[in-house]
Amino acid sequence: MDDVQAVRLGHLELSQHLRAQSRAATIGLSSDAIALHAAVMDTACLHILNFFTQRSTFVARTLLEQSRSIEELARRIDVLLARAPSPADGPFEERYARYIESKHGKLSIFGLDLSGGPASWRLDVAYLNLDAAGDSPNSVPATISADHVLAGRNRVLLRGVAGSGKTTLVQWLAISTAKKSLDKDLLYLYGLVPFVLPLRTLTRSGAPLPAPDAFLSSVACPIAGFQPHGWIDRVLRAGRGLILVDGIDEIPEDDRNDARRWLHELLSAYPDNRWLVTSRPSAVRERWLTDDEFAELDLAPMHRDNVTEFVKRWHEAAGISDQYATALLRTVRAKQDLSRLATNPLMCGLICALNQDRRGYLPEGRKEIYDAALSMLLFRRDRERGVHKTGAIRISEAQHIQLIQKLAYWMIRNGRSEMNRTDAVELLGQALPAMPQVSRQGSAEEIYQYLLVRSGLLREPSAESMDFIHRTFQDYLGAKAAVEGLDFDFLIANGHLDQWEDVIRMAVAHARPGERTRLLTGLVRRTDTTEQGLNRLHLLAAACLEHATELDPEVRAEVQHRAAALIPPRSAEQARALSSVGPVVLDLLPGPRVLPPRPMPVESVDTEAERARKRKMESAYRAVADEAYFTVLSATPIATDGAVGVLAQYREHADLRVRTELAQAWSRYDTELYGQEVIAHLPSKDLYFPVTNLRELRALREFGGRSHIRVAGEFTAPEFVNTCVSRALTHLWVETDMGRSWQWLGAFHRLHELTVETLHSHIDFSTVPQLRSLRTIRVPEGAAVTGAETLPPSVTVVRGRLGVV
Repeated sequence: MDDVQAVRLGHLELSQHLRAQSRAATIGLSSDAIALHAAVMDTACLHILNFFTQRSTFVARTLLEQSRSIEELARRIDVLLARAPSPADGPFEERYARYIESKHGKLSIFGLDLSGGPASWRLDVAYLNLDAAGDSPNSVPATISADHVLAGRNRVLLRGVAGSGKTTLVQWLAISTAKKSLDKDLLYLYGLVPFVLPLRTLTRSGAPLPAPDAFLSSVACPIAGFQPHGWIDRVLRAGRGLILVDGIDEIPEDDRNDARRWLHELLSAYPDNRWLVTSRPSAVRERWLTDDEFAELDLAPMHRDNVTEFVKRWHEAAGISDQYATALLRTVRAKQDLSRLATNPLMCGLICALNQDRRGYLPEGRKEIYDAALSMLLFRRDRERGVHKTGAIRISEAQHIQLIQKLAYWMIRNGRSEMNRTDAVELLGQALPAMPQVSRQGSAEEIYQYLLVRSGLLREPSAESMDFIHRTFQDYLGAKAAVEGLDFDFLIANGHLDQWEDVIRMAVAHARPGERTRLLTGLVRRTDTTEQGLNRLHLLAAACLEHATELDPEVRAEVQHRAAALIPPRSAEQARALSSVGPVVLDLLPGPRVLPPRPMPVESVDTEAERARKRKMESAYRAVADEAYFTVLSATPIATDGAVGVLAQYREHADLRVRTELAQAWSRYDTELYGQEVIAHLPSKDLYFPVTNLRELRALREFGGRSHIRVAGEFTAPEFVNTCVSRALTHLWVETDMGRSWQWLGAFHRLHELTVETLHSHIDFSTVPQLRSLRTIRVPEGAAVTGAETLPPSVTVVRGRLGVV
C-alpha cells in the first residue's frame, strides 16, 4: 500500500495488518514477549505514519484523494435523489412494491411436488445464483454473477436454454428491487421500479404490445387502475425503470420483429432506464439488439457447486434426509449421462424427484433412466400428488407415450423445438382413429388438453404453442417413434447433423438386434457426405455401441474398425475434427499409455547400430507422447464436466505439451472441479499456470501456490499480491493491465523471472523494486522500454517472441 492508504488505516490497524502478514514472527516467544512485540509494532507504526504525513508530497496527494472521494460521494447522492419518487407517487409505489414481492416472491421447483414437499419455495430462500458469460476484450469470455448482468450495463439481452433459470432471474431482480433491502452487490438496483413483462402474456389472443401506461393492466395487475395519472411516464423519464422483458422466444417468430420495433420505440422515448430482455439462444440471431446498444450474455450451465447446492436445497425443502442428497450427488458425479442432464434447475429437479420416487436408486444406462423418468411423469406423478383420474378420460401409460411420441417425432422431422397448438391437435386427430379406446373418450382437443395437464412432459410456452419440458424427452420419444415406424433410412440420411445425434443414439437403444444392424451399418457405409460428415457418422456409430445390448459381432467389429482410423487422433487436424463432433467423442477417447524410456542424446562416439537403436527409441517415445497430446487437444474444447474425467487421466503426464494444454484449459471449466481433479495434480516443473480470475488464484493458493504463474485475467495488483503465495512464486508472466507501477513486485522476494506481455506498447521499468532474486525481464520484440537503466546490473532485459517459454 502507499502512504495515503497506510495513514487512512490508522497506526493500530496498520500494525494489526502487518502482524497478520507475518504470523511466524512471534513463533517461540512467550506471551509477555508477544505482547511486547505488539506494543513495539504499534509504536513503530505511529512513528511511520507521522513520518508519512510530514512528507512534502503527502498533503497534495491527500487533498487529491479527498477531492475524488467527495466527488464520487456527491455523484452517488445525486443518483439516489434522482431515484426518489415524488411525494404524490410514493404511496402507490410502496403498494406496488408489496404486490411485486407477493406476485413473484415464490418459485415452483419441478419435481418437488412429487415428494410430498411444498409446491413452491420462497424465492429468497430457493434462489440459486448462476453465472452469465459474454464477450470480453480478452480471449477468455468474461464470466459474471447472473444477478449482476445489469451492473455497469443498462441494456442486456440474456440468452439461455429452456429451464436454465431466465424467468427465475427476472423474478429475483424484480423482488430484490421492490424490497429495497439490498446487499452491497445489488445496490445498483436501489430506487428503481421493476416492470415484469412476459411477452407470452402481453401478446395473448393477438393483443398488440402495450404502451408504458398499460404495462400493469396488460399483465393483469389488480392495482393497475389505482396508479396515479402519468406515473409510469414520470418513472421512465427519470430513468428509474427496471424493464424486464421475458421470453422473446415465447412469441411466434413472425411477431419477433414487431417486438424488436416495440423495444426500439420505447428505448427512443425513455433511453436512461435499465432493460433486460431474455430469450432462448435459437430464437433470435446474434447481435439482434446490437443497434440499440444491448450487450449480449449467455446464462451458463450449472457447474458442480450449483448442482450440489440445488440437490441439498431440494431435499431440505422436501423434508428428506441429507443421506439421500449425498448419495444422489455421488451418483450424478459418477454417471456421465446424469451429469450431462444436470445442467439446469429444471432437470436437476427431475433427477431429484426420480431418485426419491425410486427410493434412492437410479437405474443403470441412459435409456433406463429416461424410461424411469417417463414412467414417473406419466403414471406415478398423479398418484404421488394425490390426483385421481376420475374424469371422463382415462388413458394408460402406453397410450400416453404413443400419442406424445407422435408429437415429438413431428417436431424433430420439421426441425422444431415448439409446435403450434392447432398443429398438435390436428396431428392427434389423425392418430386417434387407430386408437379406438382413446378416441371414444373425447375429441382431439380434449385429448390434447388431457395430455398437457396430466403428462408432465408437455407445456405451453405461449397461448398458441406447445413444447416439451426438455429437449431430451423430445429426442427420446421421437427416436422411439422413428424405430416403431421403421424410419431408419431417414435417420441414416440425417446422421451427419449434430441435432440428430441424441435421436440416433436413443434409436439404437430402442431398436431390436436386426434393426440396430441396419441402422449402424447404414451410418458407417454412407458415402454421400463430406469428410467431416463421414468422421461424424463413424464416431456416432461407435458411440451408439454402448446402447446396443445385443448386436451382430461382425457389425460391432466394423463400427469399431471405422472409428479406429480417427481414435486416437494422430495430428492437430484430426484433433480439431474430433472436438468439432462434440461430447460424443469423450466416450471414445482412450486413456494415456505408459511412455517408453527416452534415450539420452546420441553421442558422436556411438556406433551406427547404437545410433539407430536410440533413434528407434526416440521415435517410439515421440509417438506415445504425440498420441497423448492430440488426445488432450481433442477433449479440452469440449467444456463439459464429462471432459474433466477424461483429462484427469493425463494430469501426471511427463510431456510438457500435455501439461501445458491441461493448464490452459482451466478457464473453460468449473474452477473448483477442474482445479481439484486436474490442476492440483499437474507436475509444476517449467509449467506456467494461467489464472483468469480470483477464484483460480485462490484455488492455487489452496494447493500451496505455484512457482510459475501467468496472469491472464482482470484483477488488480493488490488483489494478486494478497492472494498469491509469495514464497512459491519464482516466474511471473503478466499479460493484463495491472497498473503502470511495478512496486507491488516487492512482495515476491523469490521472483527470478518476469515476463511482460500487456497491451501497452510502452513499458516503464523505473518503478521495479530492488529484488535481489530477479535476474531476467522478458518483453515482446516491438515494445518500447524505458527505465531499464534503473534496474540492478544483475537484471537482464530480453526481447523476443513470448509465445513459447
